[in-house]
Amino acid sequence: MRDAFINALTELAEKDKDIVLLTGDLGFGVFEEFENRFPDQYFNVGVAEQNMIGLATGLSLEGKKVIAYSIGNFASLRCLEQIRNDASYHDTNITIVASGGGFSYGSLGMSHHTTEDIAILRAIPNMTVVAPCTKNDAMEATKELINRKGVGYLRLDKTAAEETSADPFIIGKSRIFRDGTDLTLIATGGILEEAILAANELKTFDLDIKIIGIHTVKPIDSKEILRSVSDTGGLVVIEEHNKDGGLGSAIAEVCVDNGVLPKKFLRIGLDNTFSSIVGSQHYLREQYKIDHKAIVTSVKKLFNI
Repeated sequence: MRDAFINALTELAEKDKDIVLLTGDLGFGVFEEFENRFPDQYFNVGVAEQNMIGLATGLSLEGKKVIAYSIGNFASLRCLEQIRNDASYHDTNITIVASGGGFSYGSLGMSHHTTEDIAILRAIPNMTVVAPCTKNDAMEATKELINRKGVGYLRLDKTAAEETSADPFIIGKSRIFRDGTDLTLIATGGILEEAILAANELKTFDLDIKIIGIHTVKPIDSKEILRSVSDTGGLVVIEEHNKDGGLGSAIAEVCVDNGVLPKKFLRIGLDNTFSSIVGSQHYLREQYKIDHKAIVTSVKKLFNI
């Protein structure tokens, strides 16, 4: 996803000199071409993420379209006050890019596991929260967020689902990857790949599964969520994030606010815990029971299989 992001950004920067990329001393294997081609549109601010958001705010108020890039928690939680008080309060055109959503940096431990960011940032006014599910999502989200009013949060994952949806990418709209009648699996971010694997396995139990990729957690696609409840009766939400306040919570809010009660409803994510072990992204998904095997087990329980 990171490569899709920088490719899209480079294409845009060629045509728009108001685009400025800030990095918190990261991306040396990725940003060299951008820096060489656009030296006046690139600044390494050092390991100073809070100052980076302040600088981004000032540049945005002067008419620049600013991208502020760092590792997941450093781009979001480390500078939360600056995001809230400076960037969002002034409704600036800044895209905060968090590289390494969820367990992407699994081997570096909980300080680099980004598992609370969606819940925290979606609570901030004037904020758009996007977690691409595919490489195409990442590319299109970059293009849309840079030209979208207000602060955007782009949560890039090291994994990505295979691009099989025919739906266009539109901020605030979900994408359907498979139609079904018995249950809907909904995921955000690269973990959508686990939902697709699970749906394939569930076919052997004669379960016809609908799959939705929700790349935009805020604003969320309420219409498709409610339509899926009507079409399939039940929702299972998968996220590489703590359950509290994440995508599952956002979807539950949509249902309750609209007086809709799914016959079956389940959230699959971290159970109010820190990820205290290390390993690859797929290993950690398995350990915390959010991989395709855990999804299949949970769905079978829902249907008493």
